[in-house]
Amino acid sequence: MIAKTEGIVLKSFDFRETSRIATFLTKDFGKVKGVLKGIRKTPGKFGSSLDRFSVNDIVYYQYRNSDIHLVSECDMKTFYHGLRLDLKRMTAASYASELLDALVVSEEENLQIYELMQNYLESLQTVKDINKLVHVFQIKILLLSGFRPHLDSCVRCERKIMGQAKFSLPLGGLVCTSCKVPQSSLIPITKGTVASILHIEDTPWPQVLRLTVSDPIKKELKYVLNHFLVFHLERHLRSTQYL
Repeated sequence: MIAKTEGIVLKSFDFRETSRIATFLTKDFGKVKGVLKGIRKTPGKFGSSLDRFSVNDIVYYQYRNSDIHLVSECDMKTFYHGLRLDLKRMTAASYASELLDALVVSEEENLQIYELMQNYLESLQTVKDINKLVHVFQIKILLLSGFRPHLDSCVRCERKIMGQAKFSLPLGGLVCTSCKVPQSSLIPITKGTVASILHIEDTPWPQVLRLTVSDPIKKELKYVLNHFLVFHLERHLRSTQYL
């Protein structure tokens, strides 16, 4: 079957002497891996050099018995030049690509995730508060990929939490003071941080960029979200240490 779609390059690497294998986040087919034969020997064969984070129009042959498909056409559409002028912006883009690759299941269409990544890369070119943008992306990708932390009530007893609570990494959500769980698995979280996460989940992208987040809440978001992701991915993402 021949498929035509638009895709963002998450990563690529050399394959054999003349080819490259790339992982695309596509608009119509989700995360797709493909080989571009001869791209290193004859660069003019494709209208793209597979730059990370670039948007490309691609045509590929879908193989039934392989998760690596044959890309016959790949033409660059958007380069996002602005995010490549700053190391922190590049690192933030790399982090999002790593996170998507880790969370998103291959070849499952999800237009919302594709549009989230496009909005993120576009905003990353000019936004001043890069740390806030990364946290917004983390919260929204967790929501859209089905890994959302449970913050609406106690994850154990399901009662509405009115007072203090802590966040359980193994259980993936808030735990009230009445429920007994190992203290070593809990991390502190304030009402303000919980409210910020819930608000970001429900707010469309253009509006969420105007949201003001205080430094203490940003610090707590970083601690909670990063620990939650590391616990459930069971590994650190390489670019996290540079953010």
